Amino acid sequence: MYLMKCSQEDGFIAEGQLNPYGNLELSPASGALNYGQGIFEGMKVFRRDDGRIFLFRPDQNAQRLKIGAERMCMPSPSVSQFIDAVKQTAIANKRWIPPPGKGSLYIRPLLLGSGPILGVSPSLEYMFVIYASPVGYYFKEGSSPLNLCVEEEFDRASRGGTGGIKTISNYGPALRPLIQAKSKGFSDVLYLDSVNGKYIEEVSSCNIFIVKGNTISTPPVKGTILPGVTRKSVMEIARNLGYNVEERLIPVSELLEADEVFGTGTAVVVAPVGTITYRGKRIEYRTGENSVSKRLSSTYVAIQNGLIEDKNGWMVEIN
Repeated sequence: MYLMKCSQEDGFIAEGQLNPYGNLELSPASGALNYGQGIFEGMKVFRRDDGRIFLFRPDQNAQRLKIGAERMCMPSPSVSQFIDAVKQTAIANKRWIPPPGKGSLYIRPLLLGSGPILGVSPSLEYMFVIYASPVGYYFKEGSSPLNLCVEEEFDRASRGGTGGIKTISNYGPALRPLIQAKSKGFSDVLYLDSVNGKYIEEVSSCNIFIVKGNTISTPPVKGTILPGVTRKSVMEIARNLGYNVEERLIPVSELLEADEVFGTGTAVVVAPVGTITYRGKRIEYRTGENSVSKRLSSTYVAIQNGLIEDKNGWMVEIN
């Protein structure tokens, strides 16, 4: 794993280093443990048939970390420091990258307030950590369509909050509704906005899209929606394939009329949704080989695997 430390005053000026994977030493009074002063990213390393390994748009994750760090009053590595650290971690764990088509190496960068701070205030010391793990499918269903339920009791994010960044404090509160949903046989929950309880926002593990005819719609990024890297990339791919892509408020009632629904995220990639249950009504959607989500997923994965020309320079080789 990679480890780099800094102070609030100096920022990340010293170089980090690789260490054997192991436990971190944190003060019981650290900002991360006491006040949730921490953010993280999720990325994947892919191995191609010729043995070369690649990252997908690492600059986007680096920039999102910086935005999140600013919101949480934390210093952050520069984009170049971030990408270099991710590459070092990937190379050090190269033997754990699965063969093509068998999974990927998941990279988890963490930025933590590691210094002690008893009063409610930003930590004076910080730790940037990166570790890795080989992964396959995120959901137990594998590549099968997901079954979601609309969550009306709990909110994921509120206006002016931290829903638009990957802070560690976003995920603990999501565990209860997720566990409740899974106990009823659902894959995950779909949250509504906290103001009106009327508009769909996102699933706890991914961004959400609906398809009607040739139009693909997704909720806008306005502080309560995580600006997903996969989300952004799939929107660009969809436009290039001739679809009308729009970001707008989507009333939950439109779920009743949609042709398709799918989710996007680093972990889930492009995940088709087979059903959504809302107020006891179970709505079924188109999935399979002729679906829009399948076409988008195939194009996305083909770019990552080098089977389609990467015209946008998204893939970054690690050597």
